[in-house]
Amino acid sequence: MDYTKIPSPCYVLEEEKLRRNLELIRSVKEHAGVEIIMAFKAFAMWSAFPIVKEYIKYTTASSLSEARLAYEEMGTKAHTYAPVYREDEFETIADCSSHITFNSVAQYEKYSQRAKSKGISCGLRINPEFSDVETDLYNPCAPGSRLGVIADSLKVLPEGIDGLHFHTLCESSSYDLEKTLAVVEQKFSHLFPRIKWLNMGGGHLMTREGYDVEHLIRTLKNFQLKYPHLQIILEPGSAFAWRTGVLVSTIQDIVENHGVKTAILDVSFACHMPDCLEMPYKPAIVGATDEVPGKPTYRMGGNSCLSGDFYGSWSFDKELQVGDRIVFEDMIHYTMVKTTMFNGISHPSIAIYTQDGELNVVRRFGYEDYKNRMS
Repeated sequence: MDYTKIPSPCYVLEEEKLRRNLELIRSVKEHAGVEIIMAFKAFAMWSAFPIVKEYIKYTTASSLSEARLAYEEMGTKAHTYAPVYREDEFETIADCSSHITFNSVAQYEKYSQRAKSKGISCGLRINPEFSDVETDLYNPCAPGSRLGVIADSLKVLPEGIDGLHFHTLCESSSYDLEKTLAVVEQKFSHLFPRIKWLNMGGGHLMTREGYDVEHLIRTLKNFQLKYPHLQIILEPGSAFAWRTGVLVSTIQDIVENHGVKTAILDVSFACHMPDCLEMPYKPAIVGATDEVPGKPTYRMGGNSCLSGDFYGSWSFDKELQVGDRIVFEDMIHYTMVKTTMFNGISHPSIAIYTQDGELNVVRRFGYEDYKNRMS
């Protein structure tokens, strides 16, 4: 791919890489005998849904908008979970959902009859109070978590619940899932005879290099041998779009302060790559390495006025110049779904690089997008 021919800034999804991930996910689904659905909270690029639908039919939603997107653009009803449902939105959510999971018994009691009248399978989110996720911001089982019902508060399952849902992982391994399952069994297996399905949530990063896919399949099959009446559901997000594309940007200026050189780009970490600051994590840049003494080294700066809108540093083989392209790798999952227009900064364009080698720019953004969000 010739990055100089791509409009800057631009997210570019590579079709060939997406299909590679989808093929692996479908293979796990078939070999393990489970249902794998795609989580919009990580990847909701609906212009790519015609490709996704060739491999995976169903999705998971966490809001009215995501549920509608599933129904309208995937053509199937969503498995929906939200920490809380609004009275004025629930009917539409129900119309777009095949499954609805409730975060509390109180929410289930409030809405279950309306859901069941539409033929929806109702579930309850449980919290096993166990997770290997180290970053508290992403840990749904941190002490005092608002997500899910703990075992001490769920001695008896309310009448009419078809399934249980837990989510404890974040870009995790199959061994993390195995440890979680042991805790879930210990605390909640007495409820399994009364349910029809168990949703194991997201965070299963099965498309990451080095992930033990065979161990995942064995873990799922062994669990099903114990509970053959349960339909097992996984809802990864990142795994679908993992390493499937880039964010192309351009250096607009280079400034230096006390020996620190910062290349200021036409993209923003705060607006367009928020997980870099939140997690935090350092993305790879094409043609760059971690800092190497003696090599030209730069911090990357965003184009918002937030003082902390920078990250770094990276080393290059030669001095950078204004106009050079900076290409951030692995920028399709948890990027577009989390972007903002803080400072009125334009959203990067969105493009698909097809497996035939063509660049299809599916969306450009401008002033009207910002104005319409501000009312």
